[in-house]
Amino acid sequence: MKTSENQNAIFPQGQKAPQYFSGDAFVKMLIENPLLNTTIGNVVFEPGCRNSWHSHPGGQILICINGTGYFQEKGKPIQLLQTGDVIQIAENVVHWHGATPDSEFTHIAVGPNADKGGPVWLDPVTEEEYNSYRQENA
Repeated sequence: MKTSENQNAIFPQGQKAPQYFSGDAFVKMLIENPLLNTTIGNVVFEPGCRNSWHSHPGGQILICINGTGYFQEKGKPIQLLQTGDVIQIAENVVHWHGATPDSEFTHIAVGPNADKGGPVWLDPVTEEEYNSYRQENA
């Protein structure tokens, strides 16, 4: 890891996410073959990194465990995420999430209803979209 924020992390950093991310992110799947129809992964975003717009056929839950991040549903303002926040995302809702420009961000991604399929990836988040939080809160 580049930063010292996560030196005492509970879960290992995992492998670099190969695509669908702007910047460096690392994913460690904690449950890949779900006995209970749920996937769980630890995702670490370096400062400024975010994933592309996407949706989940089975919905998603994000449990924020380190740093500061952003979350946005299509058509709604960006929400600031901090350690301890939990976000529930309904099935097929288009959204993105990632780190703020100046903080690493880690969340546990829970994928309920895994039998409905994995993420449906869409366009990258533009710089204008990503920076809209700072513009709205300036």
